[in-house]
Amino acid sequence: MTAPGQGVGTHQRAMPSGASGKDRSGVWLHCQSRLESLPLFPAATAAPVATESLIEIKDVNFAYAERPILTGINMTIPRGKVVALMGISGSGKTTLLRLMGGVMKPTTGEVWINGECTSKLDTQGIYRMRRRMGMLFQFGALFTDLSVYDNVAFQMREHTGLPESMIRDLVMMKLHAVGLRGAHKLMPAELSGGMARRVALARAIALDPMIMMYDEPFTGLDPISLGVIANLVRELNDTLGTTSLVVTHDVQEALDVVDYVYYLSDGKMMAHGTPEEMRANKDPLVYQFVHGEAEGPVAYQYPSKDFSVDLKLGARREASPPGGRRAA
Repeated sequence: MTAPGQGVGTHQRAMPSGASGKDRSGVWLHCQSRLESLPLFPAATAAPVATESLIEIKDVNFAYAERPILTGINMTIPRGKVVALMGISGSGKTTLLRLMGGVMKPTTGEVWINGECTSKLDTQGIYRMRRRMGMLFQFGALFTDLSVYDNVAFQMREHTGLPESMIRDLVMMKLHAVGLRGAHKLMPAELSGGMARRVALARAIALDPMIMMYDEPFTGLDPISLGVIANLVRELNDTLGTTSLVVTHDVQEALDVVDYVYYLSDGKMMAHGTPEEMRANKDPLVYQFVHGEAEGPVAYQYPSKDFSVDLKLGARREASPPGGRRAA
């Protein structure tokens, strides 16, 4: 298989409506230049030396009490790439995101983010690391009592000392990038599902994070909104130089925008490769998932006793009188 970050071509996708690529890139460059000129965060210890791999997961095992969730996970995620974490529900994808974000610590093994081992960081170190991460939750998770504008401004007000005039410029830039500058006065209850997801994305990228995490960003979206969000994931990653992790079940849409794929099953890493390699993978488990086959190693029915036993068909037959009609 091709190693992550190698042999991956440039993605060419339709641009979301509302702005040309030149216009949107210009907005981001202007936004970045203004942010870089300001002391956004409190003084911290010297940053570790940058390496080609931004995220490294080494022999990670994780369990809730006696119930194993992840077993022997190894991953390497290069800087500037969009990487998908795929697998059926319950395979451990969201748990991996939590480990990367320092919400939980692995039972054994190590998670390294930008040259730092998360399990060795103290509380201040974890918070410092998280300020360089953005998270798009599955259903947006907007603050329902705050307007669109205030939702996006929230992180800037909490973590920076920027004047309100500067915050306003940056909020409008972020909303413009997701096509919702004109909706800044609306409340979350007035938004459609796709609009709410885009506002949540604008909030997640408010501080130009080093790492973006997307937990099921395409769930519940109509085809148009899904395409817009997928385009934004790719475009914002390339424009900001971010590294993006996408947990998703929308296989075909994800394969069109990501650079590399990791496939998990029952908490184990079963396969990884470029989108082309995953489409061509003949392993029955991978093939069934990628192509959405009904028949394969993953059964539809949860393991159970024979159906006739649950329906007590044998007992009914025994109770039937001689010559009587038996239950079908």
